[in-house]
Amino acid sequence: MLNTTKVALSIVAPVHNEEDCIVEFYNRLAAVLQIIPLPAEIIFVNDGSSDSSLNALKSLRGKDGRVKILDFSRNFGHQIAIKAGIDHASGEMIVIIDSDLQDPPEIIPELIKKHKDGYDVVYTIHTTREGESVFKKFTASLYYRLIRKISTIDVPLDSGDFRLISRKVADYLKNVDEKNLYLRGLISWLGFKQIGIPVARQARYAGKTKYSLGKMISFAWNGITHFSFLPLQISTAIGCIVSLICLLWIIQALYVSFILHIAVPGWTSIMVAILFLGSVQLITLGIIGSYLARNYDEVRSRPLYVIKSKEGLE
Repeated sequence: MLNTTKVALSIVAPVHNEEDCIVEFYNRLAAVLQIIPLPAEIIFVNDGSSDSSLNALKSLRGKDGRVKILDFSRNFGHQIAIKAGIDHASGEMIVIIDSDLQDPPEIIPELIKKHKDGYDVVYTIHTTREGESVFKKFTASLYYRLIRKISTIDVPLDSGDFRLISRKVADYLKNVDEKNLYLRGLISWLGFKQIGIPVARQARYAGKTKYSLGKMISFAWNGITHFSFLPLQISTAIGCIVSLICLLWIIQALYVSFILHIAVPGWTSIMVAILFLGSVQLITLGIIGSYLARNYDEVRSRPLYVIKSKEGLE
């Protein structure tokens, strides 16, 4: 039977092959909700899990009517799963949190307190990152500082997706249909009154991270190309510099040939010039192609996600 009580707090939790974490995550979240005197809903978005995550979610739903499930037809990705949860959330406050327990649910009351102080977005700042390699910590820190430097928006340093957003922010996000989502950047771009609170990011409760090195690079590049034209500007600058070098090269070749009457070395210089220019052209075309591919993806107007079934959200 559906819960018809007006919801004040929505919890959005994407799930992808988290069968070993779901029950513990729910237990800790339920304990937190017991001390929050607000009607709440818990929206789990099953992002094409191939393990028994969906069965675990259905079992929780049978015990707790606050649990609601969105089941994707396949894996659409972490950011899109969050977007789907926001699209279906009905609360005046929406908390985004991963179900692997790296983000502690016990912080949620602090997020709510800051929201009641007048903030529309309360994001978390990672003070520590337990269970992650030195390489991942270093690259994450470097990335946040790079995108903050080159972006046209003020992206908070060392922040993650674990945050609270108000209904106003959620309503604007619902109207966003971008296919290559970077929600942290989008929420910063929207503006409104925002504040960060320090949080120690914990190690995963169980299982392995779903973000491989390739996915992390893709996610980082997505953030850069969404909020900065610097890569295009760099490619233009490289083209200008190379053109200047080639012009000097041509002048030198003409001087040697017509003034000094010395034979210009042939094959080596030609091959170096061809390879150099070819490499620069390929790099530049690759950067341009990345932006064009994103435009093509948007123009196709395919649905952002496909829901196979809903439970509690009919």
